Amino acid sequence: MPSPFPGMNPYLEQNDAWEDFHHEFITRARETLAEQVGQDYVVKVEVRLYLYELSAEERRFFGQADVGVAAIPAANGGQATPSPTLVTAPVQLTLPAVEVERHSSIEIRDRRNRRVITVIELLSPSNKTPGDDLGDYAGKRREVLASPVHLVEIDLRRGGQRPSPPLLPSSDYYALVSRYEDRPRMGLWPIGLRERLPVIPVPLTAPDPDISLDLQAVLHRVYDAAGYAKYIYRDTPEPPLRPEEAEWARPFLPATDQ
Repeated sequence: MPSPFPGMNPYLEQNDAWEDFHHEFITRARETLAEQVGQDYVVKVEVRLYLYELSAEERRFFGQADVGVAAIPAANGGQATPSPTLVTAPVQLTLPAVEVERHSSIEIRDRRNRRVITVIELLSPSNKTPGDDLGDYAGKRREVLASPVHLVEIDLRRGGQRPSPPLLPSSDYYALVSRYEDRPRMGLWPIGLRERLPVIPVPLTAPDPDISLDLQAVLHRVYDAAGYAKYIYRDTPEPPLRPEEAEWARPFLPATDQ
């Protein structure tokens, strides 16, 4: 069944659900676009990996080792078998603890020469939080905007620091379409919490016409396939809804979780 909300489902704005939703949204959007582009284009999901060193307080269990050594009882009546003298390394080193973050985006490329035509980004919280990731994304964004490549930028997370330029008007969510032929002008779709997500154009190479991306249809498709209704309503959106927003949202929640 589709998401019960008329637009963006704010309960998907939880760290426990967002990474999976981001991945699935990109995958389903790619499928939708690939059905429209015809034979002259290919639509690919591009994945960037970010590695962050963690402080001692932030370090946590990452997984099990590939090889383990365990003690077993001696087979000769309790007498341990002599072993060669152990050699201690002259220098001891410590690897930094790291966190791996994956960020997916969509690229539409010319089938013949693989030239990038359009980049489609769905922002994550780390793209909107001051730090290395925001700086990395801002650098990529500037590079795209300085090139003959179209940019489609979608933000379905409230809060955080939005990338600039330009300075965007206040809204809960937005979609931005920057055609390289029209720069510095850009098309912006401000989206409110209570509004249906729009159908936005995705430009290709002239004279080929735009294709379209129905953001609401993609969200419904992801919500239905991933089974988010089983668990997202047990927690609160991040950031939390304001009191009047929470009151508006209450009738949309599944009855068993209200």
